[in-house]
Amino acid sequence: MQSVAEALDRLGELAASTTVSTLSAAFDRAGHELALVGGPVRDAFLGRPVHDLDFTTDATPEQILEIVKPISDAHWDIGRDFGTIGARVAGETVEITTYRADSYDGKSRKPDVVFGDSLEGDLVRRDFTVNSLALRLPKIELVDPSGGVEDLIARVLRTPSAPQTSFGDDPLRMMRAARFAAQLGFEVEDGTLAALEELAPEIDRISAERVREELSKLLLADRPVPGLRILVDSGLAQRVLPELPALRLERDEHHRHKDVYEHSLKVLDQAIDYERARGKLDSPDLVVRLAALLHDIGKPATRRLEPGGAVSFYHHDVVGAKLAKKRLRELRYDNDTIAAVARLIELHLRFFGYTDGAWSDSAVRRYVRDAGSPEQLERLHILSRADVTTRNKRKADMLAFAYDDLEQRIAELAEEEELAAVRPELDGEQIMAALGIRPGREVGEAYRFLLELRLDEGPIGEDAARERLLAWWADRGG
Repeated sequence: MQSVAEALDRLGELAASTTVSTLSAAFDRAGHELALVGGPVRDAFLGRPVHDLDFTTDATPEQILEIVKPISDAHWDIGRDFGTIGARVAGETVEITTYRADSYDGKSRKPDVVFGDSLEGDLVRRDFTVNSLALRLPKIELVDPSGGVEDLIARVLRTPSAPQTSFGDDPLRMMRAARFAAQLGFEVEDGTLAALEELAPEIDRISAERVREELSKLLLADRPVPGLRILVDSGLAQRVLPELPALRLERDEHHRHKDVYEHSLKVLDQAIDYERARGKLDSPDLVVRLAALLHDIGKPATRRLEPGGAVSFYHHDVVGAKLAKKRLRELRYDNDTIAAVARLIELHLRFFGYTDGAWSDSAVRRYVRDAGSPEQLERLHILSRADVTTRNKRKADMLAFAYDDLEQRIAELAEEEELAAVRPELDGEQIMAALGIRPGREVGEAYRFLLELRLDEGPIGEDAARERLLAWWADRGG
């Protein structure tokens, strides 16, 4: 946290930048107010990098366009109905929004867009006091009608108006509370927390797409677990991601098992650490984080209390993959993300068989083949390693050494035979030519035979593959 004087100095430097000064001068010449608002001002106080430049003004969208056209490299009005105009000024992307005073009507999933008439009125309708700060331009005046600076110093999240009013206006703000708590490392003020629990059912009024975006932003935070705990404890997760609170399985005095909820949060934390340390994926990686969080969601449905106090979760990997597909579809995630997450969940137990006995080269090839792309294989490496949360150091070390060995074998085989691109040594055209058949089901069966042969024995050459194919064909009476 920077001091107020340091933050104002930093804001002064930002106001003097080419982009901000060009905009402020243009709006001033046109006789309109302009203020830098929200995240950039907040982050100046926190000492965080300033990325997005958001402005607010008394000008209407039409007037904003008139002002920015002469000074911008490009401009767009895709958010015009909501009062927002985008532009690229001096090489930086900016968004400028007319003062707003809109709210939800309690029934619709979209707000009624109403333009406001003052900067202070715009600020007090925002989500949290720490985001209700503005720098009035060009005179460089800090505007803080709700005590946002004091809350930044105290590292507290609270709403500018009564939380029931704020969350009633836009229920998605409840999920933002969890997200900002995770991103900023802030505590949610007690009255605001109580309102989250009271109004959690109101999140049902928000579209799945907006919920998905907020959940994704939370998961992509440096440390999302505190925000996830807020979602679960408030009851919000029960409405948007019920599989997560369902992991808090009941126990009894006879049957004991690992706390699946706490285990899943630990796996997510560890997956993030591996994601960063290994450096082979673009970080943060949403697929890794979704898979880590959801990898055990099949356990509640598959839990069985066995004689002697044991608890089993047979096939929770397969069940969990199906549940993840269903939930992510309902949240309107794209098909590629859904398929990637579900596949990782389905495969997350595969490695643990490696410690039962040395895998053949064929088994290693199948592990790579089943993962899919090199990117998916790296995600599977991360998830498998992160899934080890035992406090038994000897066991943890044994599993880590085993996975080191598996990765080494994968690397060696890949170097020998380009494992990442495993495919039969004859393609479909060559199969049809060798067997004298036309396109159809039998070509696919022959292809699968040759793929299994490739996985079992490695590269044997086209001639040998053709001989084996002809023998297989003869055995089936072809």
